[in-house]
Amino acid sequence: MSERIFLRGKAILFDMDGTLVDSTRVVERAWGWWAARHSLPLEEVLTFSHGRPGKATVAHFLPGQEHAQEIAELSHFEETETEGILAVPGALKVLQALEANHLTWAIVTSAWRKLTEIRVAGAGLPLPAIIVPIDEIHNGKPDPEGFLRAAELLGVAPEECVVFEDTRPGIDAGLSAGMQVVGLSTTFSAQQLRHRPVVSDFHDVTVFPDGEGLRIEIEDRS
Repeated sequence: MSERIFLRGKAILFDMDGTLVDSTRVVERAWGWWAARHSLPLEEVLTFSHGRPGKATVAHFLPGQEHAQEIAELSHFEETETEGILAVPGALKVLQALEANHLTWAIVTSAWRKLTEIRVAGAGLPLPAIIVPIDEIHNGKPDPEGFLRAAELLGVAPEECVVFEDTRPGIDAGLSAGMQVVGLSTTFSAQQLRHRPVVSDFHDVTVFPDGEGLRIEIEDRS
């Protein structure tokens, strides 16, 4: 069963990996290399890493150790491995609608700025004027800092922002920021996300101008 839902606001804030960009193949290759090096179960590493900064994942599995060199190696791998980067289905349509109607949007991501620009461009998507990457804030998701910073930069109240996220840490960050949140079942199932509403991908999303803001029509699959 699905239900059509309408949301209103003045800005849309998108996560990147798993939300706008399907980087699954690159991410799995990067963490697969790292997990094998430390004889760690890849599935556990991937499950924890989704939606979180890389340094948080490394620190979680290797607590109390120096991580700078390993994080640098992982970063280099991710920046240079772009094969398999794709746009999430329907993402280009939604971003083109936002751009064509001069509607407000931003990206808030657990990736750093350089990697964000590489992946968004690699997926054939436009870059917004405002990006809040992990290397320009203190606290990553599930902390709401990134989303609140984006709202501040856009000059939009948090409650007038609509967040699209594919992981529980990202959803929690948006909710903690006092924003409307839509989940995507691109990485985890609707049941795993434990949130409503949820869309399959951006084929379930249509954006319209609405006075001084925007209106979003979604097909809730939760």
